[in-house]
Amino acid sequence: MADKKGGAKGGAKGAPAKTAAGKRGLYKIEGGKLVRARKACPKCGPGVFLAEHKDRTSCGNCGYTEFKAKAA
Repeated sequence: MADKKGGAKGGAKGAPAKTAAGKRGLYKIEGGKLVRARKACPKCGPGVFLAEHKDRTSCGNCGYTEFKAKAA
């Protein structure tokens, strides 16, 4: 077979490795109970969080988007 030109083996170049430490910021412990720090996607259900952007919140799984109200 012919060799593929360009690209790196096994994934994107320079992409940071995901760790479990990034998930710690999604939850808080208040009064001995686990509380979700971000809003869950209404289409996908609990366990899929909405990403927070400057002007909107969006789901990376289904694409659901809520736009934030503009400050007057």
